[in-house]
Amino acid sequence: MRILVVACHPLEDSFHHAVRERTLAGLSRAGHEIRLIDLYAEGFDPVLSAEQRRHYHDAGVNEQGVEAHLEALRWCEGLVFVYPTWWYGQPAILKGWLDRVWVPHATFAMPSGNKPIGRVLTQIRLVAAVSTLGAPWWWWELVMFAPGRRVLLTGIAVLCHPRCRKLWVALHRIDTATQPQREAFLARVEQRMASIK
Repeated sequence: MRILVVACHPLEDSFHHAVRERTLAGLSRAGHEIRLIDLYAEGFDPVLSAEQRRHYHDAGVNEQGVEAHLEALRWCEGLVFVYPTWWYGQPAILKGWLDRVWVPHATFAMPSGNKPIGRVLTQIRLVAAVSTLGAPWWWWELVMFAPGRRVLLTGIAVLCHPRCRKLWVALHRIDTATQPQREAFLARVEQRMASIK
């Protein structure tokens, strides 16, 4: 499978860098063709400017400045996000990537009349996310209703293949996780990625 990994963390020496590397290692073990977009490393600008917002609905024009990212989305059959959950959602740079790259016509069809939003990237058959969270599982699930996960595994996945598979791999309470817990999580990430067919 052709898999696009979209990763973001500002620190190259962070635990999250290890999470990204184990994600890539697992996908590689499974024999997938992989492309990596590291948003911080490439200095991606997450800000949707006034001019970009003005032309957000204009086919073609709304692709300017993000052509390479759209080409990568059109190329891939699987999409894997690797990011830390901050304030229950994606870091600003990743949210900005969604705002700027997932534009009408290129990634979804606008609703019209009684017709809902339409799929465009139907070759994407997998949307996965690997994340670390400060919150305990029960708070994330039962109090906050997993907002960051829902953005990707519901909001983005619904724009892909009708039977798009979804995968969520997370480590809760990252701030107090012990070294053995972190190592176990890294092993789980690699194993889950290696099991993707």
